Amino acid sequence: MSRSEYEPGQYVRHPQKPEWGLGQVQTAIGHRVTVMFENAGKVLIDTSVVRLEPAADI
Repeated sequence: MSRSEYEPGQYVRHPQKPEWGLGQVQTAIGHRVTVMFENAGKVLIDTSVVRLEPAADI
């Protein structure tokens, strides 16, 4: 297992899906990050393809 740049509990946004709203990282193992989004539910993100943006407005 490799360490991820994201941490459980961290708030993020998906740059190509602003309609998903605010998301909270649930798990982060390597480039596989599970995020619970306000308007999309739980989504598995491959961060080698999509770079999540830290939410600065919390």
